[in-house]
Amino acid sequence: MTLSLWLDRDREQLRDILPCDGRFDDLVVGGGLTGLTAALLLARAGRRVGLVEARHVGAVTTGNTTGKVSLLQGTKLSTILGRQPRRSAEAYLDANRQGMEWLLRFCDDHGVPYQRREAVTFAMTEQELQSVRREHEAAASLGLPVRWEENPDLPFPSVAATALPEQAQIDPMPVLDALVAQFRLHGGTVHEGNRVLSVGESSGRPSVLLDDGNEFVAEHLVLATGQPISRRGLHFARVEPMRSYALAFTGASLPEGMYLSAGSSKRSLRDAPGGGDDDHLVVGGAGHVVGRTSSTEQRFDELRTWTSRWFPDAKETHAWSAQDYSPYGGVPLVGRLSPTNGRVFVATGFDKWGLTNGVAAAHAITSEILGSHAPSVRTLPFHPAPFLQLARMQAGVGAAMAKGYARSEHSGVVPVAEREVDGRLCRMVGVCTHLGGPLTWNDAEESWDCSLHGSRFAPDGTVLEGPATKPLRPY
Repeated sequence: MTLSLWLDRDREQLRDILPCDGRFDDLVVGGGLTGLTAALLLARAGRRVGLVEARHVGAVTTGNTTGKVSLLQGTKLSTILGRQPRRSAEAYLDANRQGMEWLLRFCDDHGVPYQRREAVTFAMTEQELQSVRREHEAAASLGLPVRWEENPDLPFPSVAATALPEQAQIDPMPVLDALVAQFRLHGGTVHEGNRVLSVGESSGRPSVLLDDGNEFVAEHLVLATGQPISRRGLHFARVEPMRSYALAFTGASLPEGMYLSAGSSKRSLRDAPGGGDDDHLVVGGAGHVVGRTSSTEQRFDELRTWTSRWFPDAKETHAWSAQDYSPYGGVPLVGRLSPTNGRVFVATGFDKWGLTNGVAAAHAITSEILGSHAPSVRTLPFHPAPFLQLARMQAGVGAAMAKGYARSEHSGVVPVAEREVDGRLCRMVGVCTHLGGPLTWNDAEESWDCSLHGSRFAPDGTVLEGPATKPLRPY
């Protein structure tokens, strides 16, 4: 494993001076696109804003994205129309459009490069054709100027496609760098390397406890952590954690465009211009629910085999993976953490389309904090089908948890997470510290992944991704 194509660069850690009183008007947890956009919007309003990031800016989803900024999102629109009222799909598309426009306008204003590309959802086989046709009809019915094409001339299998012009692709890290610079220019402070252990309350205001012992109190708290780290609102039970994979190659040319197949084992392709020998082809896909695959290395090999067949001159330079959350209702979950906790806000369920959804979510949250009108991605009422899907998933989660607790508490058998890494034997209690889920070894990234809600841990037990906030216990 290497860093993603976007993260493979030198950077300095951001550790601004903490406020002496530990108080903010607004505190944002999470240094990805959603968190930084929300933090900047609040700081521009003249508020005292701090941003806390457990690792470094862009360390998780944003820094490992494929970098597509598009309103044609695979088969997303037809999926929403199949689960939600039409007004939900219209609201989703409108929010994504405004999120995309704001992001590209920000790039223009601050000299961040991006490339205009056509977004293409294609069918690799006849079995995928109907899915692409449904997406084309859904997009057209919602007003997108999509174009249908039979047997497109591409260097990989494609029997038909729907295409949307004038979309965009970016390298996400210059965007985050510009957001950080603007946020600090407006008085905001960034605190990297500080993991939030718990969310509480102090004198009626939200508070967070950091792993270094510091406690911060704010008027409002924004949890932009992918999966919310607070159990209130049960957001972890309303989204499914998904992991997907990506490879970057030199020596391979691709027609200008951003491509995504409609099948279950997707193929995502785009170019990444770097100038001459630094031009890259990015190939992604092979996704699965976190912790529910026999070998993550096999997922990378699946992409390598596919790429070598259709791009025989490609030379691999980077391999990485990313995690995102698929909402059972099809639309993101954005807003207040719970009806009784109106000062804490969350945003999750972007389903791999966070570059537009994340910006829209940041505007929706900050508009509520500031009391102004802004584009909103709101949780809309589910149809019965998503409720049934949710019930089935939670029944499986409950059975797995009950089995784990019974084994550890009554039989005396404690699951062990044991691996030798770099000559060092690490033995941890093999139970997720979030809600006791079983862990699966991720052989490609050398991590323990929870098969219930997607928490991930290093071999020594350190938290890599939430919703867990506490490390594994030594065995």
